[in-house]
Amino acid sequence: MADFFVGEALQGKGNELAHIDLMIGDKDGPVGFAFANGMTQLSKGHTPVLALIKPNLQPHPRTLIVPKVTIENLDQAGKIFGPAQMAVAKAVADAAAEGDIPKDKLMNYVVIVSVYIHPKAESESKIYYYNYGATRLALKRALSNYPPMKKLIAEKDRARHPVMKFKPQTLWNPPYVQIALDVGSLSTAINIVEQLPKSERMIIEIGTPYIKKYGIEETVGKMRELKPGGYIIADMKTLDVGRAEVNAAADATANACVVSGIAPIDTVKEFIRACNKRGIHAWIDSLNTNQIKFIAMLEALPEKPKVVILHRGIDQEVAQKEGTTKKEGTSASRSVWGDIKKIKKITGGLVAVAGGLKPGKPLAEALRAGADIIIVGRYIYRASDPHRAAMRFLDDMEIEPDTMRLFDKLDY
Repeated sequence: MADFFVGEALQGKGNELAHIDLMIGDKDGPVGFAFANGMTQLSKGHTPVLALIKPNLQPHPRTLIVPKVTIENLDQAGKIFGPAQMAVAKAVADAAAEGDIPKDKLMNYVVIVSVYIHPKAESESKIYYYNYGATRLALKRALSNYPPMKKLIAEKDRARHPVMKFKPQTLWNPPYVQIALDVGSLSTAINIVEQLPKSERMIIEIGTPYIKKYGIEETVGKMRELKPGGYIIADMKTLDVGRAEVNAAADATANACVVSGIAPIDTVKEFIRACNKRGIHAWIDSLNTNQIKFIAMLEALPEKPKVVILHRGIDQEVAQKEGTTKKEGTSASRSVWGDIKKIKKITGGLVAVAGGLKPGKPLAEALRAGADIIIVGRYIYRASDPHRAAMRFLDDMEIEPDTMRLFDKLDY
């Protein structure tokens, strides 16, 4: 099998920033074929050019430079045919001389390098040094199959892209506090969210009454304006046509959608399949389910939900306070979160708990039992100071997100 390696690196800043994408591999493999096609099938504004240290002096392996940005005039062309061309060629030559590229492969390999030159770049010295460094780094990364999977898994949710204005939030480091916006007013919901602490441990739930009154596009859309990178859940409590509701939530940019645990199992299966297809998380709510039947249903699902909610509803909670007998075998009868460990073992995902939770002993008991997400509604959205109410939960968790990068010997 022909060798085929891919590398990438970004270095520098400002208009001269260098971003290198490259392929390196055998002449008689896919990289070699792409090299030949690049030299013979030209594209206006993206004409490839051989890497040269100077005219008549090519590096080994032979290297083809492909401009990423459309070249529209001779001034832009000069940036490619001058400092960028030499930077890439010198980087490949130095990588060969210093053993980054195996010596027995120097005549068998070719390299294709995609080079980014901003139309407003001016400093030739910065173009040269940034592209030289980025090419050297991209070659090291390509030939070492960087990053190792351990590093990728550890850092994929910590990462912030330097060009994006926000960092997408994911559920990678529980516990979390989930704010359930079961309010009927759009302005009230916005006001509450604006007062919440800026923390990666807070996630936003668009409650079912809120969605019913204003619609999925309006509710999720407004929250997305306030929280571009926030984790937003559309609590649809789906009972039928799971695919349609998932598509609506995904189109509105929700991160997750909720199906009811009392829905037919075929609906739950289709719901989870649709979530996985759209790249959003499937949540399943245990509200009013029989524990034994609910767990059996989870075991029978071919694809498992990301999050299971152990849920005592608001109406059930109020009824119990007024002396109504608990319905045995349902989520309303749970005084201790005894199902958490078993559910995690079945699904491999997370467990959220909901229903009258407060800071102090109730929160501590839920966390000790293994709850990953604490769902809170009225305690925060009815508080005179939502920020302070939310902080009571965050303070009791006593865990801060781990944002440190992991380094290893091959941290190129």
